[in-house]
Amino acid sequence: MEKGKGVMGMGRRWAVEFTDNSIAPASRDIPDPLGFSRASPDQDDSAVARQKKDAEANWKAQKAWEVAQAPFKNLMMMGFMMWMSGSTVHLFSIGITFSALWQPLSALQGVGKVFEPYKDNKVELLGPKLLYIALNLGGLALGVWKLNTLGLLPTHASDWVSSLPPAQEVEYSGGGIPLH
Repeated sequence: MEKGKGVMGMGRRWAVEFTDNSIAPASRDIPDPLGFSRASPDQDDSAVARQKKDAEANWKAQKAWEVAQAPFKNLMMMGFMMWMSGSTVHLFSIGITFSALWQPLSALQGVGKVFEPYKDNKVELLGPKLLYIALNLGGLALGVWKLNTLGLLPTHASDWVSSLPPAQEVEYSGGGIPLH
């Protein structure tokens, strides 16, 4: 079928050609409407795709830092629970102390899995991973400190050799009655 001819064979009285193949300045006298650019759609798609990738990389980096800072909340909560459990050896204080030791150890074993969703070639994960590791090591140190406070760490030679006398107690406390 010939261009411009209808089904019945009659020609159209008018036709509008929407492509602008001319390079004459007369066709460029009319200014483009506001917000219109003559860039090709491929360039627009690549710019939009690049912006989406950059936005996604920024989001991943932000979420990675949020995940890295999460052990700080756990550290504060565990510190409060250890303070509330007291300094005497009983079931609750031992359970809290071993929980304070177990949680950072299991978190340190799974560092790669925790940051797997945020892995991207545009996202730098070294800083968040180091912060995550440091906060979990702080939690581990808090648990070890509690073990020492409870007297469950072998810190004296008599803890290792049975023939040595036990260490002298540095401090005694009583309920107002002299013990000597």
